[in-house]
Amino acid sequence: MSSSASAPPPTTTAPDAAKSIIAITQMRSTSDKGENIRQVEKLLQEAKKQCASFVFLPECCDFVGENRNQTLELAEPLTGPTLTKYQSLAKEYDVWLSLGGIHESVLDEYERKTDKIYNSHVVVNNKGELVNIYRKLHLFDVETPEYSFRESKVVKPGPKLIPPVDTPIGKVGLQICYDMRFAESSLILRKQGAEILTYPSAFSYPTGKAHWEILLRARAIENQCFVLAPAQIGYHNDKRRSWGHAMAVNPWGKILADLGDKDDLKVGIVEIDLATIEPIRASMPCFNHRRDDIYSLTAYGSGTTEPLEDRTFAKNVINKDTIFFETPYCFAFTNLCCVVEGHVLVSTKRSVPRLNALNSAEMSDLFNTVCRVQRMLESIYHTTAATVTVQDGADAGQTVPHVHFHVMPRRPGDFRHNDQIYVKLEDQVENKVPRSMEERIQEARKYRNVMKSLKL
Repeated sequence: MSSSASAPPPTTTAPDAAKSIIAITQMRSTSDKGENIRQVEKLLQEAKKQCASFVFLPECCDFVGENRNQTLELAEPLTGPTLTKYQSLAKEYDVWLSLGGIHESVLDEYERKTDKIYNSHVVVNNKGELVNIYRKLHLFDVETPEYSFRESKVVKPGPKLIPPVDTPIGKVGLQICYDMRFAESSLILRKQGAEILTYPSAFSYPTGKAHWEILLRARAIENQCFVLAPAQIGYHNDKRRSWGHAMAVNPWGKILADLGDKDDLKVGIVEIDLATIEPIRASMPCFNHRRDDIYSLTAYGSGTTEPLEDRTFAKNVINKDTIFFETPYCFAFTNLCCVVEGHVLVSTKRSVPRLNALNSAEMSDLFNTVCRVQRMLESIYHTTAATVTVQDGADAGQTVPHVHFHVMPRRPGDFRHNDQIYVKLEDQVENKVPRSMEERIQEARKYRNVMKSLKL
C-alpha cells in the first residue's frame, strides 16, 4: 500500500481550530467481505500514522457482488456484523469514518430481508457510534457503447436528502457516486450550510475517464465547498472495473489530491482549512446572486419533528413544544382556538403579512408542508377531506399579520352548511375559549409521533 500526502503532518505549534487532517482512500473491493475488511483496516492504520482524524472510504467498501443474487445474499442490515466491525475499528483507531456506500438490506415488517437493498452512506464517530445515514437518491441505470448497468435491479432509491452532518472537520454533505451528476442536490446541501461535499464512488472506467475530474471540480466550484471523493479502483470481477483516481478538491476548484490508477490500496492525506472558504464566498458571492424570485431549490423530504427553538408569529411567540414540524422555511403548530378538532396552522418562518411577499422557495416549501401536514391529520382522524385556507390580509379576515394556512380535517355533517366553516373561522378569536398550553403541547406530541411513523 502507498500513501500520498498533499499537506505536511501537524506540527507541535498550537493547533488551528479551522484546520483538520483527513484521509481519502482508494481500494479494490471484491465479493470477499473478510478481505475487504482487512483492506479497510490497513487503510485506517496508514491514515492514523499520518495523523488523520477523519477517514473517507469509497462506495462498496463492504463488498462488490458478482451478480444480483449474491449482492442480496451478502447485504446486511445496519445491525449486521460488517458495519459493527467498522464501528469497532473507528473506536479502536480513534477516527471518524465515512463509509461511503454499504449494501443495507431493506427489511419487511417482520425484519426479514426483501429483494431490495439501499446504497447507504454511513457516518460513524470516533466512539464507534452511528451519527447519520444517507441513502442514495439517484440510481445508475445507463446504457453506453462501452458499458451497461442497472442499479435499480437491486437498489431501492433513498427517500430524502440528509442535511449536512456536524463533524469535527466541518459540516459534511453526504452524497454517493452518481449523485454528482445532479447539481441540485449539492446546491441544496450548500444552502443548508455544507462546507464539505462527499462523493464516495465506484465510478465505471469509461465514464470516469471522460467525466470524473470535471464533475468533481464543477461541484466544488459552483458550491464553493471542499469536495472529497474516495474511490474504488480496478477489476472487482470479470464484469466490473472502477476508474480509481480518488480525489480531493478545494472550494476554488484546485485538486488537492489525486490517487491515480496504479495502486489498489492507497491513502491520500489532505488538510481541510475551513478558513479558506469564506474569502472565496465573499469575493464571489454567487449564492447572494441567486434569483429566488425566479427559481428555487427545495428539498421536499427535509424537515424535523424536533424543533429546537421558539418561533415568532407576527408579534406572538410560539412555544417550540407546540411546534410539531419544521422545514427550512416554515413551521406547523397547534392552534390556540380551534374551529374543528385537528385544526392546526402552518406559517412561514420569515414574518411577512401577504402571500405575494413570499419568494419562490418559501411558496414551494410552504405548500408542500401543508400537504404533508394534511396527510398526517387525515391519518389520525380517519378523514378523507380537509378545508385548507389562507386569509390573505385584514379584509379577508386575517387577524395575525403573518402568512399562515389553516388546515382543518372535515367530517360528514360537521356543519349544516358546508361553507359555514368560514364564518366560524372568522369568529374563532372572539367566541372560542383559548386552549391551555398543556393541551396544545400534548396534541403537538401526538402529531410528532405520527409524522415520524409515517415518515412524512
